[in-house]
Amino acid sequence: MKLTAQQIDQLYLFTRQHYVEYYDLQTELVDHLANAIETEWEQNPKLTFDEVLNKEFSKFGVFGFMDVVESRQMALGKKYNRLVFQHFKTFFSVPKILFTLTMTFLLFKILKTSIYNDYIFIAICIIYFGFIFHEFYKNKKIKKVQKETNQKKWLFEEIINQYGSFSGALTFPFYIFTQVSSHAERYLSNDYWLFSVSLMVVLFGILNYILFKIIPSKAEVHLKQTYPEYKLENL
Repeated sequence: MKLTAQQIDQLYLFTRQHYVEYYDLQTELVDHLANAIETEWEQNPKLTFDEVLNKEFSKFGVFGFMDVVESRQMALGKKYNRLVFQHFKTFFSVPKILFTLTMTFLLFKILKTSIYNDYIFIAICIIYFGFIFHEFYKNKKIKKVQKETNQKKWLFEEIINQYGSFSGALTFPFYIFTQVSSHAERYLSNDYWLFSVSLMVVLFGILNYILFKIIPSKAEVHLKQTYPEYKLENL
């Protein structure tokens, strides 16, 4: 016996009631539950829809769908990290490595020759964190609009918009900048440290550009590759 369209809708509602907010995971679970229910009905046709549903749900254990959600989050998180690494690698291959080296040596030269290198470094810090806060604020507004318009949520889209596991790492430069600023005489007067600081600033600048600009600009492409149904939902 096949499930009706109304029963399929009930399964979607059931997944949402059990804290699965992403449409792709809902669909995956609905497909699994629908197949399991239809198989069970072949053997026990007298059981009601709710009885079979509860029986199948109990197989997920005490944590319900949470293990499935966490497993999928981990898999897509790794996929996102690979995307970031692929883009990051390009800045160390021809021709982009020329840009990376040029920016590093240019910043090194400016900090080395300027008598205001400590002020320049502070200005870089302000620009860096100002840019991050601006992007976070912009992303928050986009999420608010999506929520108000009741748009479907996709897990990989959420990971892209939350910058995966890199969201916490973005604040790490704050510690470095604080250390350098409070010991400017030590770090900015030594060529070795000065070059290291210059390289670090450029690398984090590249990472920010990848996280906030490159990957989000290609988000739709990545989502269509990850979810064949995404293209149909966004025609």
